[in-house]
Amino acid sequence: MLLQSLWDFILGYNAWLRSPFFPVLFSLSVYLTFCLPFVVLDLLSPRLAWIRTFKIQQNSHVSWTMMWSCLAHSLYNHVVFLFPLTVLHWFWRPASFMPEAPGTLRLIWDVVACLLLFDFQYFIWHLLHHKVPWLYRTFHKVHHKHTSTFALTTEYSGAWETLSLGFFAGVNPLLLGCHPLTEMLFYVLNIWLSVEDHSGYDLPWSTHRLVPFGLYGGAPHHDLHHMKFKSNYAPYFTHWDRVFGTLHKHSD
Repeated sequence: MLLQSLWDFILGYNAWLRSPFFPVLFSLSVYLTFCLPFVVLDLLSPRLAWIRTFKIQQNSHVSWTMMWSCLAHSLYNHVVFLFPLTVLHWFWRPASFMPEAPGTLRLIWDVVACLLLFDFQYFIWHLLHHKVPWLYRTFHKVHHKHTSTFALTTEYSGAWETLSLGFFAGVNPLLLGCHPLTEMLFYVLNIWLSVEDHSGYDLPWSTHRLVPFGLYGGAPHHDLHHMKFKSNYAPYFTHWDRVFGTLHKHSD
């Protein structure tokens, strides 16, 4: 009943859902909303020592200039690259929405499946773009400008990387036959986990502390990747790095 009520509420904005502007505005607004709490922490951390205790790299400082540079870059990618593609997709595959919401278990199963598939796709993409020098120099190097990450560095990347990851996230719900509500929730979760990965903070409620047995790497896992470049290629989970021998921890 809860999912159906949520879906009925969303369908009340049917005109917006069918708009070619919706996908870009949705992803950008969710992204900036999730970045905002970490931006506040970054602005307060120079003045409040207790906030700095949660920073992974405690000597790093995030300036207004750095934030604005990342934000402007992200806005540019959304306007110049993502928006034209979403308009083309809108013409090619007009949105259609069934009135029934998905079942709870099916929704959870599909979101987890989309996340695991994205994790694998990005691991392979990421590994190749580090192991092949030309790919790194040409496409991925821009994302490694900041060796100490903060939330707004999440989408600080070139056009090819932005479009590649956007393609993986967009095609997975289609491949798995997900309900539109499941697709939206997957996008929201995927954006949150990515922002948290780049936040630069190891908070008591961080996702990697909630998932047992070290199965999820989280912000410390990805922060170490930006520091050392040659380890921790998976964005979220740790199993692929374990399999390929590329998993490292701060204690290593």
